[in-house]
Amino acid sequence: MEQNKSLLWPQGILIALLALGATLSIAVIMLLRPNASEAQSNQRININNNLVAKVGTQKRIEGLKAAMLTSWQQEAQAKGLGYTLAKRFQGAVIKEAKLSPNQKVIALTFDDGPWPESTAQVLEILKQNNIKATFFVVGQNVKNYPDLLKRVSTEGHVIANHTWHHWYHFMNQQAAAYEIEHTTDMIYQITGVKTNLFRPPGGIMHNGVATYAKNAKYAIVMWSSDSIDYSQPTVPKLIDNVFRLAKPGGIVLMHDGGGNRSRTVQALPEIINRFRKQGYRFVTIPELLEMEDKAQSVIAKKK
Repeated sequence: MEQNKSLLWPQGILIALLALGATLSIAVIMLLRPNASEAQSNQRININNNLVAKVGTQKRIEGLKAAMLTSWQQEAQAKGLGYTLAKRFQGAVIKEAKLSPNQKVIALTFDDGPWPESTAQVLEILKQNNIKATFFVVGQNVKNYPDLLKRVSTEGHVIANHTWHHWYHFMNQQAAAYEIEHTTDMIYQITGVKTNLFRPPGGIMHNGVATYAKNAKYAIVMWSSDSIDYSQPTVPKLIDNVFRLAKPGGIVLMHDGGGNRSRTVQALPEIINRFRKQGYRFVTIPELLEMEDKAQSVIAKKK
């Protein structure tokens, strides 16, 4: 009997220890639960703070963009890059200006830019010669090279619309509207200039795009003198192409984008030099149309 009692004591101690351990475990869990809850709460607060910070940053970015656009628009207006198109040219197709032979002006135009290297090279030549030209730009190139377009504008050249994709195929009214208006909007967003000058890719007048542009009161600007530089002629041939049909009030078609334009860049200084030797001065398309408008108004008054 005494022997059995001695065996019960260690068992009682073991049970007591187990009970004490369980109690301590419950206490520890109870202590830790508030800390875990507090950690989760802090995590939620941090997430909310991050979201607020991101929203605030986005608002600041949008505000900065708006301020920059306003600045560019004011700069464009201050430089006189905005222009008014006379009613007679709205929706009209223009190949040249109707001027007297003694009004020896010519408009240089460049299509398919902005384009890496060649657009900057053309701009540099024009700057050295103090000439302003008209650039018919492709919307997707404007999107890809906005800094080049900004340079075209800030250096005083006129920017005009040459569709978004430079496609030739037929388009319905909705597709044509996108091609033209999306490009016009992109030009405006980057430069602050709202253009109403349009040139159809390839000079195609019957694929829906030109029709939309006419109905939207864009001036459809074609050309009277084609360099045919897109076919990569030799530099002397390219120059001859320009002068073959050149005359006062003419519009010269060249390209600063859409491919390798190194020959256009090489020919441009000689083209400028030869026109000047013949007594020409260089104007933009809006200036050319303004000259015609004044000349036609004078003729109308004399009748």
